[in-house]
Amino acid sequence: MDDGSNQTIDASCKDIPPLAIEIIRKLDIFGIILYSVLTFMATVSMLVFIEECIYIYRKVPANKKSVIIWVNGAAPVIGAMSCLGMWIPRATMFTDMTSACYFAIVVFKFLILMLEEVGGDKAFLRRAERHKLKISTGPCCCCCLCLPHVNITRRSLFLLKLGSFQFALLKIVFTILSIVLYTNGNYVLGDMSISGAVMWINPFVGILTIIALWPVAILFVHLRTALQTLKIIPKYAMYQLVLILSQLQTAIINILAVTGTIACTPPFSAPARGYMMSQQLLILEMFIITLVTRLLYRRQYDPLPEEDINDNENTKMVPVHGSA
Repeated sequence: MDDGSNQTIDASCKDIPPLAIEIIRKLDIFGIILYSVLTFMATVSMLVFIEECIYIYRKVPANKKSVIIWVNGAAPVIGAMSCLGMWIPRATMFTDMTSACYFAIVVFKFLILMLEEVGGDKAFLRRAERHKLKISTGPCCCCCLCLPHVNITRRSLFLLKLGSFQFALLKIVFTILSIVLYTNGNYVLGDMSISGAVMWINPFVGILTIIALWPVAILFVHLRTALQTLKIIPKYAMYQLVLILSQLQTAIINILAVTGTIACTPPFSAPARGYMMSQQLLILEMFIITLVTRLLYRRQYDPLPEEDINDNENTKMVPVHGSA
């Protein structure tokens, strides 16, 4: 096929992603080893997660079981979906959407997890009644240091929960909408025109993501010292790492593929090869994160000690002016 510059381009470079059977037929020795190792990693990740679920149901208090399982499942679920996308490239859009929907729920569940670690909503409000929330944190307002501190009340706590819950709900709604538009030919991943659905849906979902991450960051800033003995800082780091790898890394690789920076390698077109590279990296990364999170969450879940009324260092919150 001639592109007008005397260069021949393989037909598969402008074709849709190959079928799974086509990939299997063209695997060489290196490909067989690579696919086998990555599939093994994804399988082990799920087995580790299942074993962790059994441990949680046996050892963890009832109020924390659900949220810990949701948060622990982020890496293995994304790894499993990436494995499916690696073997069945034409399903990549759907596996990515499934992973994104799951992680949208994890964002909200991690906020609930921090509240449950201090004893739930009532215990949090009781411990924080002498403090204020510092809302000038990332990713929305890290540069807005002039923002006032906010009193910690039932209303402010509800707004924090709502800020994260809206993403869990609306992400699923927009995913369903995207699938419906895809079946009608209106949602095409490579279509970056102003009339394409991708250019309207994806930026809006990005804004919802930033809004959802903000309440989690606010709560983490104020509880990181109180929950330091519960390893909340490395847990938060793993949660953030999953976010960066599954969202930012994938987006960067896909942009490079769409713009032609990643070359076509038959039977994969450039975009399909970019998606394939993203899936393979995620399987390896989520496997490592799964093992790390298992170590972080496998512990005895004893009640958190009561806060000393004269010790603000337990929470690093700003004391309410005029309070005891």
